[in-house]
Amino acid sequence: MQRNERYDSAERIIKIGFWINAVLMLFKLSAGHWGHSGAVFADGIESGCDFVAIFSSMIALKLGRQPFDEKHPYGHGRAESLSALFISLVIFATGGWILYDSLHAIIVRDFQSPGIIAVVAALMTIVIKEWLYRFTAKTGHGLESPTLLAIAEDHRKDALTSISTLVGVGGAFFGFGIMDPLAAGLTSFFILHVGYQTCRSAAHDLMDGNVPPNFIDRVTQLAESVEKVEHVHDIRGRRSGQYMIIDLKLDMDPDMTVKESHDVAKKVKKLIFDGFPNVGDVMIHVNPHNEENEHLCRL
Repeated sequence: MQRNERYDSAERIIKIGFWINAVLMLFKLSAGHWGHSGAVFADGIESGCDFVAIFSSMIALKLGRQPFDEKHPYGHGRAESLSALFISLVIFATGGWILYDSLHAIIVRDFQSPGIIAVVAALMTIVIKEWLYRFTAKTGHGLESPTLLAIAEDHRKDALTSISTLVGVGGAFFGFGIMDPLAAGLTSFFILHVGYQTCRSAAHDLMDGNVPPNFIDRVTQLAESVEKVEHVHDIRGRRSGQYMIIDLKLDMDPDMTVKESHDVAKKVKKLIFDGFPNVGDVMIHVNPHNEENEHLCRL
């Protein structure tokens, strides 16, 4: 998949989630108000927080698809990781707010008597949000997009929140008022865990954390399969948005001409690009094979 196609695909998924989330937010706010359910109304407010997160993701994708330039020689892919980090903070804030609100309701015994519309709203949210999670996560894993994966986790967080809401609203509907804030408080811990995972992943990429070892092994095997490449002396990788940036050192015959080694390196680079569509750039150094004090030739 070409670079622009990858960004178009990611942007299309985000827009679908954006508009579905808009409809759900309005529905939950209305159902919570007219159905006399503080839990459902709070769930609608929580969906409003998602607007901020999704909107920031759309901006991040716009920035991420910009070409390399003098000020950003490695591209703008880090905008996606920054967006994922921001989304994690929104998830943290939402989880903390739900936990505080549920504890307050239990302490003051402020229990609601919701209507059937509130129960229906919670049930519909679970089904729709779980579908959005699977839909977004599938594309996010295919594109290896941190923004899409963060949004997918946010959809799953919404589904978990709504399960709590359904249990609580359902219990309150049948006369067990304390179930509403109690279930919401328990689910808030799951939400905080999702926020922690998203934050850790985004921070890992922003700090140039290494890419998965199996990916490095596959690139190494491909490079070493090229004729005249004696050995991959060293290889490192880091993520920039949806793309991987690869640095590797190739050991070659020291008697080769500069042009010969350059041609081999070009072949290696082309094979990596062809074999791994998620690689955004490859930087190759050539080392003379079996020499300790070699001079590096950076291509």
